[in-house]
Amino acid sequence: MGDVTTFVLYGLALSWLAFSFARDRKKAEQALRKAWKSFANILPAFLVVLLVLALVVVLLPEATIAAFLGEKSGFLGYLLASVVGAVTLVPGFVAFPMAKVLLDHGAGVAQMAVFISTLMMVGVVTLPLEIRYFGVKAAVWRNLLAYCYAFLIGYGVWIFVKVVR
Repeated sequence: MGDVTTFVLYGLALSWLAFSFARDRKKAEQALRKAWKSFANILPAFLVVLLVLALVVVLLPEATIAAFLGEKSGFLGYLLASVVGAVTLVPGFVAFPMAKVLLDHGAGVAQMAVFISTLMMVGVVTLPLEIRYFGVKAAVWRNLLAYCYAFLIGYGVWIFVKVVR
């Protein structure tokens, strides 16, 4: 199923690119140059995260990943996933593939939901900047509520997976 979906998505992307070139070649070339610049800017951070993830997967056996982040890791697994997600500054396009790799190596679905949620919503690293723009009270409250909400998301995912299985 995944291969078919990938094929269809690439086919759609190429079709729209061809349509764009047929419609206005200059704008299409300009868009491709911008896309390439964005890709070049993102690539170094992406490669660093992939390297760290590869090291984690290679150095830590699946049993260790499952023990700390697996379905049976309990509240400690949720807590670990939430703290790592909250203090890590990783873009979303890296976070989801990273979670997939961890899932393939023994992490639990609900734990990865908490990890992704805190990664996207809680900004320990960016908190000083947020405080500067929004003030201490608003920034701290937003991050605390987002942190709590991540656990609700994890619980919701856990319930959903339990019902679907």
